[in-house]
Amino acid sequence: MNGDTIVAIATATSGPGGVGVIRLSGPHADSIAQKLAPGALPAPRLASLRRFVDSQGAAIDQGLLLRFVAPESFTGENVVELHAHGGLALLQALLDAA
Repeated sequence: MNGDTIVAIATATSGPGGVGVIRLSGPHADSIAQKLAPGALPAPRLASLRRFVDSQGAAIDQGLLLRFVAPESFTGENVVELHAHGGLALLQALLDAA
């Protein structure tokens, strides 16, 4: 672990899709997720329906939030996934908010 938290679009963006995923991985994944989806984070590996917001608290979308706690994650670090509606503009808005 190098101390950085990576936030990236984790699904293809070149074509239409019903669901888009933003993945946060690293030591600050939980705190960033709490800003994007206010409220208590769900238990690890339990999906929670959440409202995703920007830095002003305005709604961006509604979708699922999942947490994976280190070392039992895809990256070996703390990971949070935001499963939102597909579309590059929406995913970019979530990425910008993060």
